[in-house]
Amino acid sequence: MADEPLVLGIETSCDETGVGIVRGTTLLADAIASSVDEHARFGGVVPEVASRAHLEAMVPTIERALKEAGVSAKDLDGIAVTAGPGLAGALLVGVSAAKTYAYALGKPLYGVNHLASHICVDQLEHGALPEPTMALLVSGGHSSLLLSSDITSDVRPMGATIDDAAGEAFDKIARVLNLGFPGGPVIDRYAKEGDPTAIAFPRGLTGPRDAAYDFSFSGLKTAVARWIEAKRAAGEEVPVRDVAASFQEAVVDVLTRKAVRACRDEGVDHLMIGGGVAANSRLRVLAQERCEAAGIRLRVPRPKLCTDNGAMVAALGAEMVARGRAASDWDLSADSSLPVTDPHVPGRSHSHDHDHVHEVSKDNLYS
Repeated sequence: MADEPLVLGIETSCDETGVGIVRGTTLLADAIASSVDEHARFGGVVPEVASRAHLEAMVPTIERALKEAGVSAKDLDGIAVTAGPGLAGALLVGVSAAKTYAYALGKPLYGVNHLASHICVDQLEHGALPEPTMALLVSGGHSSLLLSSDITSDVRPMGATIDDAAGEAFDKIARVLNLGFPGGPVIDRYAKEGDPTAIAFPRGLTGPRDAAYDFSFSGLKTAVARWIEAKRAAGEEVPVRDVAASFQEAVVDVLTRKAVRACRDEGVDHLMIGGGVAANSRLRVLAQERCEAAGIRLRVPRPKLCTDNGAMVAALGAEMVARGRAASDWDLSADSSLPVTDPHVPGRSHSHDHDHVHEVSKDNLYS
């Protein structure tokens, strides 16, 4: 175990300041500082607020993670950081911090992809990823079907949302129902007491001529909002629990149906589900039912590892080190639209990998 790479990962793509430390595929620390409460009064994430919160939380969260892991910063084999996609300002805070620590410590720097990290985190719970792996990633900003034959170098997009992501739709419907922010957990909670068959909400992009693996939740969101408005206009009470359950069922029905179809079409017998919406209890149950019926093995990390966290970034960074992938250059920058086909951002030239880093590390603050 001591020979496995010890990597610290930094995640700041949205409103969570996450710092994780892993040794190989073993999670040692997962420290998170969330600014969600600061965004709640605005009904959504405010980029500038998120960036400032990351600045304030960064150093304390890194120190907490090192203490939790029981390791010294100088013992690290690398620093990994989310380089994109995400909120530009928020990403820049994480990238700047990672570059500073890596330079001061004389350690290699790995800028990694947020979506690929969501896939790789499952290794911390269920062991090495099968190759290939089909992944369904669902969150506030993403709804994607991805096929990966090598999480460090080969991730192929199969389908994605053409409008609202699933998590975004949850937030918007929660707002219409006056349930607060974020919407995912509260709708899940109300849905448990509702009837998922009470209201026949539409299933987007499920017609015979529609894109087989793409998603669309904008029409569903509008249909639910109009249904609620009609009830209120008629002076009738809105059955919040039934609306939550019926809306949630429409979302998870489409997600699981398309994911299982993609596995069948590609001959892949493993499905991994990640991202914040993967914490949804109904999604987990329905995915398990449909995967079992199709002979597909389902892998879903525990809820805490599904939402944004530093552990997932550290996991992908450790895999980069273990497979000998090239480190990133010091001019690494944040890319808010980094494509998932780029699992990490390598340097342009590696003929003198890190020689200059080790020169300055001799008298760094952590020696």
